[in-house]
Amino acid sequence: MSKSRFVLVYPIEKRYGTLVDLNGKIVDRIELPSLFSYPVRIDIIRRAVLSALTAKMQPKGRNSLAGKRRVGESWGIGYSIARVPRLDNGRAVLAPNVRGGRRQFAPTPLKKIHEEINRKEMRIAIISALAALSNKEIVLKRNYVIPQGIEYIPIIVVNGFESFATTKEVKEWLRGIELWQNILRSQDSTRIRSGKGKMRGRRYKESKSMLFIVSSLNVPVVKALKNLPGVEYLTPTTMNILKLAPGGMPGRLAIITQKALEKLSEIYVVEKP
Repeated sequence: MSKSRFVLVYPIEKRYGTLVDLNGKIVDRIELPSLFSYPVRIDIIRRAVLSALTAKMQPKGRNSLAGKRRVGESWGIGYSIARVPRLDNGRAVLAPNVRGGRRQFAPTPLKKIHEEINRKEMRIAIISALAALSNKEIVLKRNYVIPQGIEYIPIIVVNGFESFATTKEVKEWLRGIELWQNILRSQDSTRIRSGKGKMRGRRYKESKSMLFIVSSLNVPVVKALKNLPGVEYLTPTTMNILKLAPGGMPGRLAIITQKALEKLSEIYVVEKP
């Protein structure tokens, strides 16, 4: 991904994150890159989410000959029946208001479904969603459980966290920092979907939990995070607006490694005016 450079038109407010070690203990606060001071533009974020959602929709259409394969003609007047195309046996065909007829205003694959968005606008939405990760008021609106000892968010963890190879190690680390309650909340909300979707590969629904941002997809901790309900992970080069702001609502509780934080500051550059 190429670098994105944006210039703020107002003085940058310093934002801080909480630095945590491998034992789940708070070490110190750490100053965040200037991109976390970018204004949170809810309107641009929701437009980007709409574009990402509609990009996954497949065009749907009908066969151009559907309902038109029977040859019939109207009998005309004098039979006390509707003047629609009919077969010799009297069955109505072809018309959209009869059984087996064509569909009126059928869906067409030519319909524009994807809500397109400019590339720069999408990157502004991603930067804005990243900035929302450091706003505690916005994060608390998603009903996360944040202990009193954590004054600044997001949580920055040392690089050794990426070497965790088992879910048990991640679980013990989350308990040490008192964030395990967010995982249980997502687990308790897991339920079976109502409707036919349960037969189409999306049987269960679960609420979103924490978001982990690591330096690479090849680190061992990625496999450990897959077993935690509601948890998602990203890398600085695979930013996804649907994971940063699910449903168009930014402010997920994020845990970022130091190495990933450095890469974010290199890719998304926000300069002072």
